[in-house]
Amino acid sequence: MTVDLAPALSREAALRRLVGTFEAAGLPDARSDARFLTLHILALTPLDLSLRGREPLGAAGAEALGRAAARRLAGEPVARILGAWEFWGLPFALSPDTLVPRPDTESVVEAALGLFPERERKLRLIDLGTGSGCILVALLHERPRAYGIGLDRAQGALAVARNNAAANGVADRASFLCGSWLDALSGPFDLIVSNPPYIAAPVIATLEPEVRLHDPRAALNGGDDGLDAYRAILAGLARRPGLLSAQGALVLEIGYDQGPALTGLAQAMGFADVRVGRDLAGNDRVVTLRPSLAGR
Repeated sequence: MTVDLAPALSREAALRRLVGTFEAAGLPDARSDARFLTLHILALTPLDLSLRGREPLGAAGAEALGRAAARRLAGEPVARILGAWEFWGLPFALSPDTLVPRPDTESVVEAALGLFPERERKLRLIDLGTGSGCILVALLHERPRAYGIGLDRAQGALAVARNNAAANGVADRASFLCGSWLDALSGPFDLIVSNPPYIAAPVIATLEPEVRLHDPRAALNGGDDGLDAYRAILAGLARRPGLLSAQGALVLEIGYDQGPALTGLAQAMGFADVRVGRDLAGNDRVVTLRPSLAGR
């Protein structure tokens, strides 16, 4: 589907046309999607749109906004069209190798900061499956004396994360390594965080097209029951308990229905202190674990 936007059309009129077109197509967030695209594609602030909304799109603006609208109507998420999204109030570039940062994942940042509330405390942390680097960068932004490592199997994701660290002013305290979970790491770390793949493989086909067709499959697929990545992480820590410092903690994002299963899995592997936290919607979203392992 195409959207015909004439160069003489005003910015305000173009926004109204996009809203109407998106609503007619049944897009669930038609108004916000249309506004995001209009502002970002035309490089406007909300104030610009208010004060200069009657100015014409111009040929370049009409063409660019029309292309973006067509991509949205074809099912592509706004974040993918823009190639960037906001997380924790910070801007993050995206690529096909990275997930779109979601508000739910901010629960991981909140839980981690709650464990180490002193802003000036020195911390050594690692983000497993860092993707765009959003969790790592947000934590480094909030803890200026922390140093962190972002680990990912995708070189493309690591390049994006490295650029995001630089764009948000924390590159001097961040390193990025290619690897799988806890392989080839040496501790101790004060904090290990992760938003691992946790969608059960049979469920992926039922996800919304914006996720199923545009997010990297490797970042979604958690195996037959969605718990494969957690097993790998917990087993790695059980084999090498020295990876966590004496007061260290592991903070993991989980699916809304995975709290009981992950709690049982963690306790079976020797984690005595397991706590499940909720997101803003009231769903289980994050598990915090402190180990009590043999030999500690």
